[in-house]
Amino acid sequence: MRVHAKALLVPSLLLPFLLGACDKAAPPAPDRTQSAVDTPPPIPAMGPERPILAFGDSLLAGYGLDDGESYPDRLEQALRVRGVNAEIANAGVSGDTTAAGLERLNFTLESQSPKPELAIVSLGGNDMLRSLPPAETRRNLEEILKRLKGDNIRVVLLGMMAAPNLGKDYAATFNPIYPQLAQKYGATLVPFFLQPVIDKPDLMQKDHVHPTALGIDAIVSATVDDVVDALPKQGG
Repeated sequence: MRVHAKALLVPSLLLPFLLGACDKAAPPAPDRTQSAVDTPPPIPAMGPERPILAFGDSLLAGYGLDDGESYPDRLEQALRVRGVNAEIANAGVSGDTTAAGLERLNFTLESQSPKPELAIVSLGGNDMLRSLPPAETRRNLEEILKRLKGDNIRVVLLGMMAAPNLGKDYAATFNPIYPQLAQKYGATLVPFFLQPVIDKPDLMQKDHVHPTALGIDAIVSATVDDVVDALPKQGG
């Protein structure tokens, strides 16, 4: 298991609001945000295509962002800059819990052609928001990782952390889910996906939940090397 960075404590004033608008129930109209620079021209393909599946909730779907500004979009650009001919399929669905993700996993995988070499998984935030039993979250995530491993698809697991208002007992059972499952199934772990934007209001939308385009760029910068390392070696 490769760990991206040491997990840090999440400010108690922010986490109770994290992922609130990931829920499907009538979110407020999102703010449109733009990067500090214009979108760069398409980067030419280099070498064999590397198919990647981004599978998760609104943090991957690109809630509140313009076309081309989602995490999968910006990550694909960053990978191409590094010489990786990435083609990322965005299968992020706002509001998805781990149960909803597991329910659509088979259909999603069967829809991919060619089969992805790598899956980036971001689920569990809505489970936490709804105070669903961590045992249920663990069980669903484990089934997802088991299915991907069975198909010989490597995984980058984007971790979440329990909001402080849910109490120490909930955090003690929720927070270990990601590192423990990553270790069990050989996934690359990002301990807390939103860590690069915590305590940085200019990198968050006004809902205090979803990153702006600049925030997405910060997260991509913090995770792109993990994605590169997780890809199967060419010819291996």
